[in-house]
Amino acid sequence: MKTKLNKPKNNIKSHYAFLNIVFIITLFIFILFLSPSISFALGDPKLISTINSAFEDIEGWILKISTPAAAVAVGTGVFMKKFSFGDEEKIRTGKKLIKGSLFSYAFILAIDLILSAIKSLIG
Repeated sequence: MKTKLNKPKNNIKSHYAFLNIVFIITLFIFILFLSPSISFALGDPKLISTINSAFEDIEGWILKISTPAAAVAVGTGVFMKKFSFGDEEKIRTGKKLIKGSLFSYAFILAIDLILSAIKSLIG
């Protein structure tokens, strides 16, 4: 004997409609409260300019530190290759160290260029 239980069917469309309504209301509230502060602000607020200058200082320090760090890493890799005395593992490690440090330094310089390009486009 089979008994049927009356289970309500999950209507996926009604769930998505509810989520869409919640998203739209949330977006509207977000725009409503943040729009006046963004559109009527004349210039940068003091906190924003302080944070921007702090990030610029950090960026400058990273560039100043990364140059000698990359030079030391490349030098260490060269010395590892030079004084490996035929040990293949030390030669491979030296090559990896040289490639990794040059790649990392190039990545840091590329990020600096990208950030300066974005700054010139925005302001």
